Amino acid sequence: MDKIKQVIEAIEANTQEYIVIAIDGRCASGKTTLANKLAQYFHANVFHMDDYFLRKEQRTKERLSEIGGNVDRERFIEEIASKLHSDEDIVFAPFDCQTMSVKEKTTIKQTHITIVEGSYAMHPSLRKYYDYMIYLTIDPQTQQKRIYERNPGKYDDFINRWIPLEETYFSSCHFEKICNICIKAEEW
Repeated sequence: MDKIKQVIEAIEANTQEYIVIAIDGRCASGKTTLANKLAQYFHANVFHMDDYFLRKEQRTKERLSEIGGNVDRERFIEEIASKLHSDEDIVFAPFDCQTMSVKEKTTIKQTHITIVEGSYAMHPSLRKYYDYMIYLTIDPQTQQKRIYERNPGKYDDFINRWIPLEETYFSSCHFEKICNICIKAEEW
């Protein structure tokens, strides 16, 4: 809990009109849980990178071979990231994994603090939009246990597909060196 207290103190010390926090890390490390706790504490908006998976027509071999290429960064920048340091309302259309399509647009009022959470949130093309970056990690055994408990039907997909893609992304990004704080899931 000391690490979370450290995060809260750092954010409270920031005097900018708009503060944007990114939370990235391994699946099942607690990104969404931490984002929701911080959002409740700060009365902040939360945006999820899961809402920006590629649409079917974007899933080319070339795009999927890019590190972090399975996220629609361009649409995320256009709809959300480019507006985060302004008083402009945010109009966005989340991706629906069930229908593999983009849902209807939603309008969100800007808040003093905004949190962007999810794998690939701190892709190099997105970092310039953030004021504070948090990286969450987790030991493999705890990760596998959490994934199985959360979604046993998709366990094999995570182990054989999503985790290897994420590990390639993490090893190329060196988050331990660029983030404001790194937190192990077991530390909070």
